[in-house]
Amino acid sequence: MTPATALAAALQRGTTSAVAAVEASLARIEQLEPTLQAFVTVAGEQALERAHALDRHHGQHGPVGPLHGMPVAIKDLTATAGIRTTQGSRRFAGAVPTENAACVQRLLDAGAIVIGKTNTPEFGFGAVCTNALRGPTVNPWNPTLTSGGSSGGSAVAVTTAMVPLAHGTDFGGSVRTPASFCGCVGLRPTPGRIADPERALAWNGLATHGVLARSVDDAALMLAVMAGPHPDDPTSLGLAPISPSGTEPRHVRVAYSAALGEAFRIDAEVHACFREAVDGVAAAFDQVEEAAPDVRGGEAAFKTLRAALGWHGNRALLAAGTDDLSPSFIWNVEAGRDVGIEAFLAAEQTRSRVFRQFQAFFQRFDLLVLPSASVLPFPNAQGEVDTVGGVACATIIDYLAPTFLISLVGLPALSLPALVTADGRPFGLQLVAPPFAEGRLLQAARWLERQAGFCHRPPPELRSGDQG
Repeated sequence: MTPATALAAALQRGTTSAVAAVEASLARIEQLEPTLQAFVTVAGEQALERAHALDRHHGQHGPVGPLHGMPVAIKDLTATAGIRTTQGSRRFAGAVPTENAACVQRLLDAGAIVIGKTNTPEFGFGAVCTNALRGPTVNPWNPTLTSGGSSGGSAVAVTTAMVPLAHGTDFGGSVRTPASFCGCVGLRPTPGRIADPERALAWNGLATHGVLARSVDDAALMLAVMAGPHPDDPTSLGLAPISPSGTEPRHVRVAYSAALGEAFRIDAEVHACFREAVDGVAAAFDQVEEAAPDVRGGEAAFKTLRAALGWHGNRALLAAGTDDLSPSFIWNVEAGRDVGIEAFLAAEQTRSRVFRQFQAFFQRFDLLVLPSASVLPFPNAQGEVDTVGGVACATIIDYLAPTFLISLVGLPALSLPALVTADGRPFGLQLVAPPFAEGRLLQAARWLERQAGFCHRPPPELRSGDQG
């Protein structure tokens, strides 16, 4: 599978063309999409039209930017001008935006070509990737298993080389969970690193755009294009550019914790995978020890904030009628109906305390290592996770605690493919850094790729033949 960085270099030199890159992507989608269902919409004609225009521009003026001619996929929650954007809902099955989201426009300005829109649960509410409009996006390692959500379509698309790079969004783990389940790299930057001027609550720092790719270098390439301030996003203003850490990679101070102390439960098989992965971490870095910040109250705080924000942002959809909305989406929105101002502010107070605990923790350590999920990929037929570590879940998002506790405090995090179990299920290792330390995060992840072999592996049925 050709790395995005290598394809970008070839496109810059003109040793391959944008048309060839798009045709290869479309052929791959045609081959795999009937089984995997990663896409809601494939914009083949528009992509080829843009590719021809970019090739003409290259011949006359050179490349337009660092992603000149690069096919990319965009999660179907995010607006793409002239390309259907359904948000995974029957209600918007025919919706075609007239403007691009800011992050999409940055990709286009850099020369990228939107190949299509990837599947997501309805309005992104769900940790499995299915909806009534498209059906389930299945795991390329085993189509009976879930790809994870809510950026499951993007994770599958990059894992199988349908596209070199894909966009995702992450509120409570929606980039990192499918990256872990599918065996690719999933990067959630610090909120504000990728400006989001379309966000209704400009100061809300729980959700962010993110990147899915097959390698750390590929993820860094896409992040570099998408990152940057916007005058309408106050969380993006005044940030220093992403830069590498001044510390030699081996000397990074690493803490690891299977469950942030005892903040959440994980399945026994996840614990076994994590212990094996930590052995690789310990061999790659000089200073590695078991430690965790105090995150008490964080889970309840996240659930309160998620519920309140979900109700505030989506109650109008319910008011317009519910016949065309999924029961899961309705439940998620209704969960916030009765959250009062006192509960909301108490959750924000807990969030502030936990953030300060992390800040103190990162005075002692440069990097925190956790599992990317509390369970391994599970059957599509199961629906949602109902038990973790042998204990019944109180809500359908309980199993996302390893990621949503990081989202709560706005830290950058990356899921790195660490290993594949004997029965063929990927396991991702989550790396967490201080706010806006994406350079340090990428440097450490790149080091683990090379020193520990924590890197993308093609699913077995994709290891032969033309893979893009």
